[in-house]
Amino acid sequence: MYLQKLKIGNVELENNILLAPMAGITDLPFRILCRENGAGLACTEMVSSKAIFYGDEKTKKLLEVDGEKRPIAVQLFGSDIEAMEKATEYVNDIADIIDINAGCPAPKIVKNGDGSRLLLDLELFEKVIKAVVRKSTRPVTVKLRKGWNTENIVALEAAKIAEKAGVSSITIHGRTREDFYSGEVDLEIIKKVKEAVKIPVIGNGDIRTPEDAKNMFEKTNVDGIMIGRASIGNPWIFNQIKEYLKTEKAPIPISNEEKLKVILRHLQMEIDLKGELVAVREMRKHIAYYIKGMPEATKVREKINTLQTQNEVIDCLTEYFKNM
Repeated sequence: MYLQKLKIGNVELENNILLAPMAGITDLPFRILCRENGAGLACTEMVSSKAIFYGDEKTKKLLEVDGEKRPIAVQLFGSDIEAMEKATEYVNDIADIIDINAGCPAPKIVKNGDGSRLLLDLELFEKVIKAVVRKSTRPVTVKLRKGWNTENIVALEAAKIAEKAGVSSITIHGRTREDFYSGEVDLEIIKKVKEAVKIPVIGNGDIRTPEDAKNMFEKTNVDGIMIGRASIGNPWIFNQIKEYLKTEKAPIPISNEEKLKVILRHLQMEIDLKGELVAVREMRKHIAYYIKGMPEATKVREKINTLQTQNEVIDCLTEYFKNM
């Protein structure tokens, strides 16, 4: 009933359970793992349009897509029209869908007028969208929040502006920028956005379990859902949600053997992409999430944070899981 294919512009997704863009998390290896485990679409980390405009090579590495299953979404952030136009032209050949970030609450993003700061200037918000749509050869989507704060709830107006400006779908996170990730997500505002526009609307926020996913669909009537933080250390959540929506049966927990296998594969993919030194350090946060809630997880996490080589990490984790 709720699980279905989703069409965004001329791009058809195999299902409507999507992976959210997350800075420092949704790199190529993590996106591959989530797609293999049932995500209908995965989005890159948010990419600075100004960094692309100025030819920053480090930023371009965020756009690595070799070996990734299509379709692929790339998320751009920025408020400078020229930079957003140039960035759009650059990613046209990489992406199948181009997403505009109008939701990031991070201080370093909003201080430059980007991310959720656009929700305080809907004229600029509209100009940014029109510029990207004008230069894009791909469907354009936008991800936004309900507003800046309780005095500035603009999601409905922003959604209508985005639809009129030519976007093909809207993802709405049911919190304000001021909320960051605290408090409960506002399902009512997501429902109102869904009712206000004709294009697909994707609900985001507080979907931690298959039951939460069903609740989002039931309470808001959205066309799809987007999973963010709950997927970290848990790429299996997409298939678990899909299975639950089909059967309403609680998913079978992932075995420790399968979990270890995926962690080690994730580590290897990171090394192949970034080299051992960088990969081992970046995997620390992922491993912390993979083992969260398991016995002695804090002690193991502390040890992992001191290790420098792949073999050290493999030995540590193998010994830990063997003793489970």
